[in-house]
Amino acid sequence: MSWDEVETLCRLEELRCKDLGVSRANVHEYEVEFICDYKRTKEEEFYLVKWRGFTEAENTWEPKSNLKCRKLMKQFHLDLEKELRRHKRHCVPRRLDKEISSLLAKKAKLRQSLQRWQAHLNHTSNHPGRIYVVNDVDLEGPPRNFTYINNYKAGPGIVLDEMAVGCECTNCIEDPVDGCCPGASLHRIAYNEKQRLRVRAGEPIYECNSRCRCGPDCPNRVVQKGIQFDLCIFKTDNGRGWGVRTLQHINKNTFVMEYIGEIITNEEAEKRGREYDSQGSTYLFDLDYVEDVYTVDAAHYGNISHFVNHSCNPNLQVFNVFIDNIDERLPRIALFSTRAICAGEELTFDYKMQIDPVDLESSRLDSSITLTDLPISKSSPKKRLRVECRCGSDSCRKYLF
Repeated sequence: MSWDEVETLCRLEELRCKDLGVSRANVHEYEVEFICDYKRTKEEEFYLVKWRGFTEAENTWEPKSNLKCRKLMKQFHLDLEKELRRHKRHCVPRRLDKEISSLLAKKAKLRQSLQRWQAHLNHTSNHPGRIYVVNDVDLEGPPRNFTYINNYKAGPGIVLDEMAVGCECTNCIEDPVDGCCPGASLHRIAYNEKQRLRVRAGEPIYECNSRCRCGPDCPNRVVQKGIQFDLCIFKTDNGRGWGVRTLQHINKNTFVMEYIGEIITNEEAEKRGREYDSQGSTYLFDLDYVEDVYTVDAAHYGNISHFVNHSCNPNLQVFNVFIDNIDERLPRIALFSTRAICAGEELTFDYKMQIDPVDLESSRLDSSITLTDLPISKSSPKKRLRVECRCGSDSCRKYLF
């Protein structure tokens, strides 16, 4: 059954459902779900209303004076004005063409679908930052066969063991005992007192973990706290599919998100890569910090990073992070800001990331990443198609590969 059919049944049987918004107070009330059409006479304006909890066959024409849904009417007229401009029409007609009214109804349904998906994402995610979803470009709805996850998902034959050793520090930044957790691996603490990066690209990050003496407010716990910013998944208008933009200002050297997906072996990645090539898309990220053994596949399981686009001049940089699992073949992949990012700006990183080989550890960090609608063969790099880059930056390389 559809959501509408379930809600209709609840109201007919006078059943209350919190998730559907059917309560004792409103079970007999009529609520406008969205507006489908418009017409006007000399005396009155009328709207064709889709009632929440009722099928479309029960839509009714209502005079404007009967309706108390200003926000929905405003949204309807914004959609209508945009569609009329597309047809190079300047005046709202007395009665809409069927083509236009049909498109407006589809947009309203799409908005409902995206709002439900947005609610599902926020219900599923375990991070403080909220997720919003917007599509003002076309009628594409939520992606199919994609499950939002918060941590790595072990693929066939993969076991993710916790194997970290905790520190004995009481103040990990000001008074680290034996170098704190990074010191055990002969590295320095990656963050300053404001929890911003102070290491260069290519250097690993070792955070405090569940076995450490320090508490959850330790400045050396950043990635494990999850996404802190409100982000928006939006449909791009230049053929790059979905993208992600921040709704809040982000300072330089700040953690933004992890790249999360299903952990698979390279053998499985070769198999899936050929399948993804035939579909014209792939989301494979090699974990080759020390050995090219495992790959992250975010095609069907992932978080918001699944939707982040490429740029030749990105504002995010990849870092390898170790917390409870210090197996260097299985780092967590964290994205940090390379500069201050303004609210409303799209988040991007370089799919063909290169790091100066003189940087410490840089020779071990050469992550191959092929994401978002790219017809690329992982198993045959010499036969990869030249993919046009649409990032639009001044330093664009014109081709991704």
